[in-house]
Amino acid sequence: MDGVTIVKHPLVQHKLTLIREKERSTKSFRQLLKEIGMLLCYEVTRDLPLSNIEIETPMARMISPTIAGKKLVFAPILRAGVTFAEGMLDLVPAARLAHIGLYREPESFAAVEYFFKAPSDLDERLVIVVAPVVATANTATAAIVRLKERGAKEIRFVCLIASPEGIERLRGLHPDVQIWTAAVDEGLNEEGFILPGLGDAGDRAYGTK
Repeated sequence: MDGVTIVKHPLVQHKLTLIREKERSTKSFRQLLKEIGMLLCYEVTRDLPLSNIEIETPMARMISPTIAGKKLVFAPILRAGVTFAEGMLDLVPAARLAHIGLYREPESFAAVEYFFKAPSDLDERLVIVVAPVVATANTATAAIVRLKERGAKEIRFVCLIASPEGIERLRGLHPDVQIWTAAVDEGLNEEGFILPGLGDAGDRAYGTK
């Protein structure tokens, strides 16, 4: 699929299998979500530009690479996106964080915003939107629209699982936004949940219903 990278690293696929399991505890679910977030962070940042700087080791001076260019903003979609992003922040602790509160209205599946807070310089940063799943893509596309309204020019999207319908809609509305995911599942049921999926990521991460 154009603009979509499916991360097939063995560790990612193994942990994805574990997090899908119905009997997985809340604590274990959150831990796996964080761990997979860290692993996917490696993939979504694989092509960040580097520049050489001069440093001094305990033994000698040398020229060594460092990340150059735009700094990062992780933009998790609340709720479970926050835990997902924690693993990424462990790798890039200097990154800024945007919070996007959206929920999907149960009947119409429309995205409803209840919170938005982001750095003021989004236009100068690479923004990585983070969500556990992309089902209908209503909340995903709404989040991207809000970020663009606030000035974001370079946006990437990372999720654990996506539906074919969700990917088609997200890419159709935002062809400039590339997607990284660990799996593309079969499709959606009548309630708009991914099959086989992993259920409601927010409820499973925080023990709510």
